[in-house]
Amino acid sequence: MMASTVPAGERSSDDTAARRAQRPDRRTHLDPLAALRTPADPRCDVYLTGTVFLDIIFTGLDSAPVRGTESWARGMGSSPGGVANMATALARLGLRTSLAAAFGDDHYGEYCWDTLEQGEGIDLGPSRTVPGWHSPVTVSMAYEGERTMVSHGHEPPPEEPAPTCPPHARAAVASLTPGRSAPWIAQAASRGTRVFGDVGWDDTGTWSLAGLPDLRHCEAFLPNAEEAMRYTGTDCPRTAAHALTAHVPVAVVTLGADGAYAVDRRTGETAEVPAIAVEALDPTGAGDVFVAGFVAGSLAGWPLADRLAFGGLTAALSVQEFGGSLSAPGWAEIAAWWHEVRSVQGEDAAELGRYAFLQDLLPEEPVSGWPLRRAVPTIGFRSSS
Repeated sequence: MMASTVPAGERSSDDTAARRAQRPDRRTHLDPLAALRTPADPRCDVYLTGTVFLDIIFTGLDSAPVRGTESWARGMGSSPGGVANMATALARLGLRTSLAAAFGDDHYGEYCWDTLEQGEGIDLGPSRTVPGWHSPVTVSMAYEGERTMVSHGHEPPPEEPAPTCPPHARAAVASLTPGRSAPWIAQAASRGTRVFGDVGWDDTGTWSLAGLPDLRHCEAFLPNAEEAMRYTGTDCPRTAAHALTAHVPVAVVTLGADGAYAVDRRTGETAEVPAIAVEALDPTGAGDVFVAGFVAGSLAGWPLADRLAFGGLTAALSVQEFGGSLSAPGWAEIAAWWHEVRSVQGEDAAELGRYAFLQDLLPEEPVSGWPLRRAVPTIGFRSSS
């Protein structure tokens, strides 16, 4: 993903403040932090920054495209992507989410802005539309439970001087970049913001934890198994998780189809949760949804095993829908899964017990809320006369 920037432009959240105040809240009515909130709390639960892409996803491919041939997909969806995946997943779990991002000055950018702000209730106050800059685009092809992506975009123009500090928030999600430091991460941590760090593939091939200078400001680090083993020089992801706690209090290593493993150095907790077996339609953004679920559980003060289980559940629900951002589940989908799985005859009691924490969290009555937006084949349909 390209470097995160927040350039100045003509459009900001201030332009739509009145509209936002008049429209109904489309997020779920279930607030996982309700019991913890006080008047002195920061306005924002989670802050994040990055680049917003327009994602175009093709599904229903029988195999990878073959050179020199044309492949037809049985499904197609368009939705905001990039950092929008994480922001949407957080907002749909009832967390007050603030996003600082550059948006393209085109129809794609307008669609992404309106979808995130109006559709998902995400605060775009720190974001800007960049005049004359086109939206980055990713085409994702899903097949055989995997995906192949092609992206195009340009760095936005240099931003104006950034604020001295990002908005005060309970937590922040930071994408750590090998060899680079983002000053806002240290600023946020110094104000008491709990920083959750993830990381992408190290294209330099160095795989040195010293090359992640912002890791020291993180409360938790959430690499996948391959990344964790490369960074620690180990050949076992569980061993890698323990090794990472020498550098960060909480290490969470995702294991793909095998679930996730985590260690909390402060409490001595370790936890491993297997993945929920589902038929994946589109895995785009599943890792972001997992992180969002883990962050929500962490802010709510849940035990480590429950946080892992919740992250895995939200990720499993997301891959059954099109698109990274708009595939993220809300509480209505989580409640529906919990009620349905308990009604299945012969369901393993131990497996159900892993998610027993949902019983006290979810109300007996169905969770109300607006229907969630899902990815659509294309955007910009004209209204019929």
